[in-house]
Amino acid sequence: MWGKILGVGFGMMLGGPFGAFLGLLLGHNFDKGIGQSSLGFSNSEAVQSKFFESVFSVMGHIAKADGKVTEQEIQMARVIMTQMQLNEARKTEAVKFFNLGKQPEFDLDATLRAFKQTCHGHRNLMQMFLEIQIAAGFADGGLQNSEKQILENISRVLGFNQIHLKMLIDSFLAQQRFHQSGQQAYDQKDHLADAYTVLGIEENTSDKDTKKAYRKLMSQHHPDKLVAKGLPADMMAVATEKSQKIQAAWELIRKQRGIR
Repeated sequence: MWGKILGVGFGMMLGGPFGAFLGLLLGHNFDKGIGQSSLGFSNSEAVQSKFFESVFSVMGHIAKADGKVTEQEIQMARVIMTQMQLNEARKTEAVKFFNLGKQPEFDLDATLRAFKQTCHGHRNLMQMFLEIQIAAGFADGGLQNSEKQILENISRVLGFNQIHLKMLIDSFLAQQRFHQSGQQAYDQKDHLADAYTVLGIEENTSDKDTKKAYRKLMSQHHPDKLVAKGLPADMMAVATEKSQKIQAAWELIRKQRGIR
């Protein structure tokens, strides 16, 4: 509003009625720009807060899905907290949300809908959220039916189909095997097959499409881009680790194929 008032005032002094009209237009654009900047800042903070809350509360819900919370599942939450380098206050907050998700009255669908609305449906951000929950589901060594059903429900509410969920699960398992086996013995068939699964492609995919798949995944998991869309800065390390695994899989395939 102040931009319009000042614009009209200075415009009238410098150019009469026509100057006032131009001043009104310029002032309107100034007010609009300030409003969008402020809105973007507050929205970013809101998304980061909701992402943090939703990640740990849904993680707690998944951990409790089979009736008990195992030490491995608690450890998974701790690992993510460690990756995020949370201070004691933030750890306490994360534990509070984790315990909230374990409660019988926890409303998963309402939490997911609120999260999706707050992050404005940014697909890459929601996919990162889903990938973290997949890791939580496998924290106790395997995926129980109850945990799988919750992941399917998360996918549905966030707008991902079951084919996409399966691809993300397959990619997660391949990343685990690929990471554990290291980057030795490039001629090992299973090791190479896992690298292709990490990229979500078949072994007979062309070099051009392989490079395209790699670049798409790197763009989806780029820490700076995710933080700009609302990923809490604490979670940048999680996104960075994901990018490093994708990079390692690409390097193996690139060297094996001789792609420059």
